[in-house]
Amino acid sequence: MAEALHLVCPHCDAINRIPATRLDDTPNCGQCHKPLFTAHPIELTGTNFQKQVGRSDIPVLVDFWAPWCGPCRMMAPEFVQAAAELEPRVRLAKVNTEAEQALGAQFGIRSIPTLALFKGGREVSREPGAKRKSDIIRWTQSQL
Repeated sequence: MAEALHLVCPHCDAINRIPATRLDDTPNCGQCHKPLFTAHPIELTGTNFQKQVGRSDIPVLVDFWAPWCGPCRMMAPEFVQAAAELEPRVRLAKVNTEAEQALGAQFGIRSIPTLALFKGGREVSREPGAKRKSDIIRWTQSQL
């Protein structure tokens, strides 16, 4: 039997068990029946951060950003394009540090944008500064 991975639905936060061999088959959530991968970053809040990051068996790349940050706004479309290429092996997510100041403080975010890569619920790497799609993909793959 294939190894089952736990994936958290980006729509309803339900935890799904999916065989690793089926990741490329565009799996749907067993609860809300929406796609588990959307090729877009998901929004994380204080409410869903721990479940999305801590319960997912695939790495989660988080962009800590703010709406007033020029480099953050420049990097946003690059991050979306990177999501389309990195999924389903990596989930991409965004944390608005203006709206979620407690999360920014919890992770000691000192500059934005900052990319943080989580595996098994723990931060394994961090990279500050705006990046292009190719740099986001290259850096993420080099950390895995």
